[in-house]
Amino acid sequence: MLELTDDTFKRKVSSVTGLALQPNTEHCQDLSKLGAKIIPHEPGRGFKQAVQTLKDAQIDAICLIPPAHRDKLEITLELIEVAKQAGVPNVCLLSSAGCDLAERDRQPRLREFVDIEAQMMATKGDASTSTGHSPVIIRAGFSAENLLLYSKQAQEEGILPLLIGKDHKFGPVALGVFAPHVMTGKGKHGFADKHRGQLMVVTGPMLATGDELATAASKALDTNLKFEDISLFQAKKILKAESTSDEAELEYLLEYYSLVREGKTNYISTTAFHDVTGIHPQEPPEFFNVYAESFHPKHASKKRKVNGK
Repeated sequence: MLELTDDTFKRKVSSVTGLALQPNTEHCQDLSKLGAKIIPHEPGRGFKQAVQTLKDAQIDAICLIPPAHRDKLEITLELIEVAKQAGVPNVCLLSSAGCDLAERDRQPRLREFVDIEAQMMATKGDASTSTGHSPVIIRAGFSAENLLLYSKQAQEEGILPLLIGKDHKFGPVALGVFAPHVMTGKGKHGFADKHRGQLMVVTGPMLATGDELATAASKALDTNLKFEDISLFQAKKILKAESTSDEAELEYLLEYYSLVREGKTNYISTTAFHDVTGIHPQEPPEFFNVYAESFHPKHASKKRKVNGK
């Protein structure tokens, strides 16, 4: 929602239209209040209407966000076709870091992003449409906000329970203003020249094991939070209890954790974040400061007041 509230982005955007599978969610309602036009979208039957909606709104840039849905692949491939028929020249796809290292038999939900990327890149060579003329793919790392799923355990038990093993590391990322910078960047061929045609991998700036992540949280919260390496059964139980997401999204999270345990996330990639935004990615202590009220153990006394943003 940053492009709707921040003057940095507002002056670059004349209108925002959103195609939503669930238009009545709180998030969609918030966007609508800020001035976005939210259009209900029904995959399949709503194809022609979606094409017409984009044409009528004279959309010249689209951000494709694969939905947390069991039919994510089919829905997103259809949206790529919608963009093609509507002739949207600038297309930014939000993909997932690690998808290229995922195995189809062990991490099929992650691997779906490779198929989505391939379909989007194929539009570059399609002379029948202007879509693909100015493409960007953002492979975002593990979203730091996913850690909020474990806030109950942090508050009640003083633990951070993750299915990531004890030895390997990953770099949770708070993506923040990254995508709005790309979407509002302008050049003579569409998106800004420094973004156009890029496949950007974006992770957080700190590689951390579970213990190191808990240590960072403890320092930020001025309390004692411990990491607990949990079993698959425990992980599924926690995710199902704390998340309202589609089952496919929970499968995705579990698959990403398996990548961590396989050592396939032992890297960081922050160059793109610096180049696009001009600022440093959010460090884990800063993230835990922002969400201090969600993680601070209920039984602990606070030694300082934290200003959550």
